[in-house]
Amino acid sequence: MKFNHFGFQKENYRLLLIGIAINVVGFILMIGGGTDNPNNFNADELFSPIRITVSPMLIIAGYIVILYAIMKKPVKSDEDSISDTKK
Repeated sequence: MKFNHFGFQKENYRLLLIGIAINVVGFILMIGGGTDNPNNFNADELFSPIRITVSPMLIIAGYIVILYAIMKKPVKSDEDSISDTKK
């Protein structure tokens, strides 16, 4: 009889890493817009649609994927379902 009490399976880790990668991409897209000269101000670079809309949506999507990876229950194999019926 095999007991597996740990909640994370291989698929959970894969989803978790995908969610982290989505978050990293979102934060990387948000970086930028700075200048070396404080007297220079480039509003187009600072308020670009990628930094204002796309990046926050990617970050939120990444957190949703991470939450799903944590909450996803492991799939029971046939051996586990057979051992559950014998109890």
